[in-house]
Amino acid sequence: MNTSKFVKEKRKQLKLSQTELAMRVHVGLRFIRELEQGKKTLRMDKVNQVLNFLGYELGPVETDKVEV
Repeated sequence: MNTSKFVKEKRKQLKLSQTELAMRVHVGLRFIRELEQGKKTLRMDKVNQVLNFLGYELGPVETDKVEV
C-alpha cells in the first residue's frame, strides 16, 4: 500500500476530515490533500509529522531495483 492510501485510510478510521487532520498535525489543508492524492514531491518532514500523529514514520523500504 502506498503512503497516500495509507494516510487516507488511517484518517478515515479515526473519523477525521482532512481539515481536522491538518489542524491536529499543524500542517496546511493543501498539504493533506496533496499527500492523499499521491503528489510525488512532498517534504519528508511534513509527511513524518502526519505519520507520527498516526503512530508511524517513514523509513527505507527494500526494492528489487539496484543501480550501479
